Amino acid sequence: MGLSLFLLVSMCMLSSVLLFHVVVANNFSSLLQSCHEEERFALLQFKESFIINSSVPIIGANPKILSWKLGGKNNNCCSWDGVECDEKTGHVIALDLSSSCLYGSINSTSSLFRLVHLQRLNLANNYFNYSQIPSAIRNFPRLRYLNLSNSIFSGEVPYEVSLLSKLSTLDLSFNFDRSRVGSVFPGETLLKLNASTMRRLVQNLTSLQKLHLSFINISSPVPNSIANLSFLTSLLLEDCALFGELPIRIFKLQNLKTLSVRFNQNLVGHVPEFNRSSPLMSLDISGCSFSGVIPFSVGNLKQLNYLRLSENRFTGPVPASLANLTQLVKLALCYNNLSAGPLSWVGKQTKLASLGLRGINLSGYIPSSLSNLTELNYLNLGVNELTGPIPSSLGNLSRLVGIELGQNKFYGPIPELFYNFINLRTLSLYSNSLSGVVEFDRFLKLQNVTEIMLSDNKLELLTESRSPNASVPQLSVLGLRSCSVREFPDFLRFQQKLQWLDLAANNLQGPVPKWIWNTSTETLQMLLIHDNFLSGFGQPQADQHLVVLPWLNLRMLCFSHNSLEGPLPIPPPCIEIYDVSANQLSGEILPLICHLTSLQLLDLSNNKLSGMLPQCLGYFSDYLKVLRLGNNSFQGILPQIYSQRSILKMIDVSHNQLHGQLPRSLANCVMLEFLGLSNNYFSDVFPFWLGTLPELKVLALRNNGFRGVLGKPEYSRGFPKLSIFDLSYNNFTGPFLIDYIFSKNAMMRVDISVNQSTYMKADINYGDNGLITSFAYSISIAVKGLELYYPRLQEAFAVIDISSNRFEGRIHEFIGNLKGLRSLNVSNNIFTGSIPSFLGNLTLLESLDVSQNKLSGEIPQQLVKLTFLAKFNVSHNKLTGPIPHGTQLTSFDMTSYECNSGLCGDPLPEKCGNPSLPPSSVEENDPIEFDWKFVVAGFGSGLVVGVVLADLLITRFRERFIKIVGMITQMKRRRQRRN
Repeated sequence: MGLSLFLLVSMCMLSSVLLFHVVVANNFSSLLQSCHEEERFALLQFKESFIINSSVPIIGANPKILSWKLGGKNNNCCSWDGVECDEKTGHVIALDLSSSCLYGSINSTSSLFRLVHLQRLNLANNYFNYSQIPSAIRNFPRLRYLNLSNSIFSGEVPYEVSLLSKLSTLDLSFNFDRSRVGSVFPGETLLKLNASTMRRLVQNLTSLQKLHLSFINISSPVPNSIANLSFLTSLLLEDCALFGELPIRIFKLQNLKTLSVRFNQNLVGHVPEFNRSSPLMSLDISGCSFSGVIPFSVGNLKQLNYLRLSENRFTGPVPASLANLTQLVKLALCYNNLSAGPLSWVGKQTKLASLGLRGINLSGYIPSSLSNLTELNYLNLGVNELTGPIPSSLGNLSRLVGIELGQNKFYGPIPELFYNFINLRTLSLYSNSLSGVVEFDRFLKLQNVTEIMLSDNKLELLTESRSPNASVPQLSVLGLRSCSVREFPDFLRFQQKLQWLDLAANNLQGPVPKWIWNTSTETLQMLLIHDNFLSGFGQPQADQHLVVLPWLNLRMLCFSHNSLEGPLPIPPPCIEIYDVSANQLSGEILPLICHLTSLQLLDLSNNKLSGMLPQCLGYFSDYLKVLRLGNNSFQGILPQIYSQRSILKMIDVSHNQLHGQLPRSLANCVMLEFLGLSNNYFSDVFPFWLGTLPELKVLALRNNGFRGVLGKPEYSRGFPKLSIFDLSYNNFTGPFLIDYIFSKNAMMRVDISVNQSTYMKADINYGDNGLITSFAYSISIAVKGLELYYPRLQEAFAVIDISSNRFEGRIHEFIGNLKGLRSLNVSNNIFTGSIPSFLGNLTLLESLDVSQNKLSGEIPQQLVKLTFLAKFNVSHNKLTGPIPHGTQLTSFDMTSYECNSGLCGDPLPEKCGNPSLPPSSVEENDPIEFDWKFVVAGFGSGLVVGVVLADLLITRFRERFIKIVGMITQMKRRRQRRN
């Protein structure tokens, strides 16, 4: 009874308390002041200045401003969505219109700036139509929070922002051009922040806790004063064109939890030592130029969730202390010059969702401890030296969405485990040594898969001849290069979302199937079918004289090295890389090619094309870097280069029938590195005016009608970077004044810093994701009468070939200064005098040809210093004396020395006399009269002396005599074999 009474009383008291709170709340609500009328109208006027455009793609769009209406309870603007008022004064103190679909412009006259009591303003994720941030922002002196990110603001950030001294959060990031995202130049930066405003901002806003300026063009060093912002918890300066050294004190800020300066490629620095008290939770310096080692003390950052150090210049080992970072969710160390070694430190970071270790020199086997990372959904171990079979223990990683193991040394079959990853979207196994038969249709049963890359292994791919439409997943990337594919996989006929298709280097034969013309016509961007045996395009059009490709968004097309016949296919205007070289295409280049205004590479070489070159080739694309038209039958003149903005790096029109003078507008191509004009009918004097091109490395004028004397030019800058210079088979006369061409050339010094494995190339950015491909330069060079093809040219490869002209006089002594020279050919000219001894200074020389001239005298002893010589020819001159013996020069065959009547010594059959005797004073063509009396007398006395000496040797030094006779016999036999 007592307990029941107690419970009843308690319930009554609780009800009374609840009723009291309701009454108080209602009374408080009735006492709450309505917003001020001038602020209400300011908000309504602000609303009317914009269009609510819900069609603009905005994540989490919520047009809050639509609820702002007058009438009834809506008169109180403090109740409107996104509006917050002060409880006491009724003034609007906060405005949050993020993701509100606002579309329009804003300036300093906007009614927004009448809300002078604002403390928080969030206009992020709208579309302000390239407006400048209004200078009237200074009207908010109480502002503590300002977020204008991702809203299409442009121009200079006004210095008035630095007057908002109470700001604790400033976010102006991600204001870039959405209309260009995914284009050749993705996300063009719109906002700029000059260095003085940046310094003032950092000095004045001492209360800042969050400073987010990512994707603003700052283009200055990071101010040291940032390290004075002691309250800073988050600093984001991503892709700001920062340079110089990042102040190391920033890493030491006592409250800093998030630091990201990624994508500032000219920003340098190093990672400091960390103590255990550091609050860092996220560190991202990827895509910069940091160097040094990754300190072992990074393992002290026990709270670290994100660590991204990719694409820097770090060296040394990967610290084993990374095993201590058990809170890591993402780790990325990709593309550093680390001596990573085995992957022994992985396994304790059990919260890891993403692990990126691409290109850091990992070696050995994948450890079994990797299977402990059961939360992992993305694994990238590509471009390393990992080996062994792919372990079945990876099957424990059931959450994997992306697996990238390409460019390693894995061998064996593709494990069954890959067919069981039901969440798998990306599988990359390209460029390994995997082998065996692959039933590709098993991959097509993974309904979430979108990217499969199996290229360049030892696989044999089997596909069903007919694939049902309904069960095939829609792929975006398919790489089956060099997989022994014999026919176009039938499942491709159902693919409508492909972006990248690589079927190169297979056994595809016959025409391209007609149904491929309906595959992914709106999405395909990269199509690679080169190095096959295709004979035709199989186009469904009735007009066989015009082939218009159907893929509307194609950026890269490579059909090279097939047997394709017919006219030149016409790609869409957005094409960037177009390579149909080494086929049997015929006919003329149609004027439609002039519409390809995005082209960066055009390669039509090694076909049967003919006719005149369209004049538009000189100006139709401001993006063109590589133009290759060689080995065709083009006629007429070379088009003028009209564009003043040309970025051409390579022009090769060799092996055609072009004629006339060189267009002087080639001087507009200030970035030109390669000019190949060989084997045409050009008729002109030597183009000294090309010396104004600061980057020119290759100039090939071989086998044309160039003529005249290479005298002193009116102007020349000396071809500063020219390293391959071919004037052979022309009509040049007079002395070869090489000093006017190479007076300021880099070959005058031996640059030991040049990596011998680096090649001359043009890097080309293409596609939506800013992919990069490198196009290697190639050339044919004549050596000892043979035309040798060099598919790639080393940066250190330096050649001068002036053979088969009518140059005369002495070989110019300036050549001795070109110490980086690798090949010199001055053959088949009219040079006189001796072989100059200064050629011995060219210690890197690998080929020297001075044959078929009128050189005289002896081969200079200084040439013995040319220890790298692999080709040497001094034949067909008037040389005399001994070939320097005991050197590399005696290792060449007789053809290197033939037709020099006065030469003697190995390898020639003519032996030299006693080298200790002084040379004869008798001239080469003077007659010699013999007195037979002296001959007979000499013979007789010699016979007597010989008999006496022979008897002495045989009787007293019998064993030594036998050895001498044996040595003479062996020498005679060797000479006979050589002859």
